[in-house]
Amino acid sequence: MARYIPLFLKHAPKARVRDFAVLAGLEATTRSLLLIVAPLTVYDALQDSEKFSAIYFVVGIVSLGWGLMVPWGTRFIPRRWMYSLGCGLYMIGHLLGGSGIAALVPLCALFLAMATATTFVCLNAYILDFIERQNLGRVQSMQMFFAAIPWCTGPLTGVWLREIWQPLPFIVAGVGAAVLLAVFWVLRLGNGKQVARAKGPAAFPLAYLARFAVQPRLLAGWSFAVIRSCGWWTYFLYLPVFCIENGLGDKVGATAVSISNAFLFTAPIIFAFSRKLGVRRSLRLSFALGGGFWAAAAALSEAPVMSVASVMLASVFLVVLDVIGGLPFMMAVRPSERTEMSAVYSSFRDVSGILTPGFAWLVLQVAPLPGVFAVMAVLMAICFLIAGALHPRLGVVRPSRGGLVQEP
Repeated sequence: MARYIPLFLKHAPKARVRDFAVLAGLEATTRSLLLIVAPLTVYDALQDSEKFSAIYFVVGIVSLGWGLMVPWGTRFIPRRWMYSLGCGLYMIGHLLGGSGIAALVPLCALFLAMATATTFVCLNAYILDFIERQNLGRVQSMQMFFAAIPWCTGPLTGVWLREIWQPLPFIVAGVGAAVLLAVFWVLRLGNGKQVARAKGPAAFPLAYLARFAVQPRLLAGWSFAVIRSCGWWTYFLYLPVFCIENGLGDKVGATAVSISNAFLFTAPIIFAFSRKLGVRRSLRLSFALGGGFWAAAAALSEAPVMSVASVMLASVFLVVLDVIGGLPFMMAVRPSERTEMSAVYSSFRDVSGILTPGFAWLVLQVAPLPGVFAVMAVLMAICFLIAGALHPRLGVVRPSRGGLVQEP
């Protein structure tokens, strides 16, 4: 009877770059619908920007601990089930957010953050398992391209659905999470490739944090991801609040986010350009110009429209960093530490989720909201200096081999 079993059912197909891009696009659909809706729902429940920052500060701390425990958990729970758990956490968060109960809304933000950390760790581990190093930049750019339409249309669509009925965007996002889970199982990625060292006893998270801390390129790449993510947190959380406080309404913030995300369509062009210019130059240029526009947004706060425009221009360079900012880290990961270092890398979301509301809360004690934009300008300037230490030919095609500079 075995000879009558279809080949597809006998052997799982080899994962391709496009498969990971499809998963990234579906997850972007689920997340983008609530990108503005979830923070606005939390803000409406609290009616206070300082409490709002405090809630997201706590959410970031809990989510950070959760994300670091994911690789440890995959020693006991197969990776395919861990990814499925992440999709389930999305659905629980959507249920809490759409419940309309003010006390449960902050829990919605927590479950959504935990879900993002879980799926991100697992997806990056799969990528490092199945994709060759010379194609890491390609998979990054294709993920951005496939996610472009959801990130462009999702934020404004979510606000529009919220006006029709408050739980509606959470319901639609829940359906999207269910579709993501179904497609993941159809792709049959399994538990990824196994390496010899993974057969040993489960390592506690602090053990691989120590290994991460002594590798400068990993530290630099992670720092770039943290500051880039702080920029997006500031954009998604505080730009809508800035618009509301200055009488521009909630749709202006959602529209600004949608327009900025349209630049994701240029991801393949950005990647091609960075291969010619080099990762170091591309990173430094992005941090310099992005920081300049954040500083302009703070300086022009008395003219809200111009300030919003400056933040939107800063977001253009955040998109560039989305495409190339992870390459210094991913090109330096050792094969035996894929899952562990994927968890460390994914912690940038939670660390930035702690840092952003944390420094925003401190700034709001002594300055108005535009002061948060000024802090972002300083953080981008720091990354500009760190990027100067990267090898100048990192990510540049080597004519003699046709590959990328990996380990200078």
